[in-house]
Amino acid sequence: MNLPNKLTTARVVMIPLFLVAVYQGWWLAALVIFALASITDALDGHIARSRGLVTDFGKFMDPLADKLLVTAALMVFVDLLEVPGWVVFLIVARELAITGLRTIAAGKGVVMAADKWGKVKTASQMVWICYGLVMGFCFHSLAIPGDTGRVMFFAFQAGMAVVLCTTLFSGWNYLWNNRGLFAQMK
Repeated sequence: MNLPNKLTTARVVMIPLFLVAVYQGWWLAALVIFALASITDALDGHIARSRGLVTDFGKFMDPLADKLLVTAALMVFVDLLEVPGWVVFLIVARELAITGLRTIAAGKGVVMAADKWGKVKTASQMVWICYGLVMGFCFHSLAIPGDTGRVMFFAFQAGMAVVLCTTLFSGWNYLWNNRGLFAQMK
């Protein structure tokens, strides 16, 4: 197994560790685990492309690992940080739709590379999740009071709106830019 595939596998292994950390109330440990997992996401693809180490395993597992990591964090947020379930549904639905489109494209020999909006979406999700974990630490471990807590929660909700908008826009952008695939599905 090459280095990029090891990094992808490590990201998958970190997901249950992340969940255990959060549900044990170890918010800072969860933040570190999530941040490390996010860094492996940036590293594995870069290393694979720059060193010619792209494999079928990596093509399959890298996006799956990303979606599992983000979905795990979103489920935690619904459970512990008052994120509405419909927000998570829309984010996950976008991910599934684009994964399905990529699968169809691959079957036709077309590679759908991540575009700038997909990268913006991923970056906004990762930053928002990290902020949510910091906020969780502040609320659950430090008991941040009153106005400070309200401001932090407002910033969290504003970040959620940004994530939702970038997620939905990037999904629409992928669908629009690849609309020719739909004509071929007949």
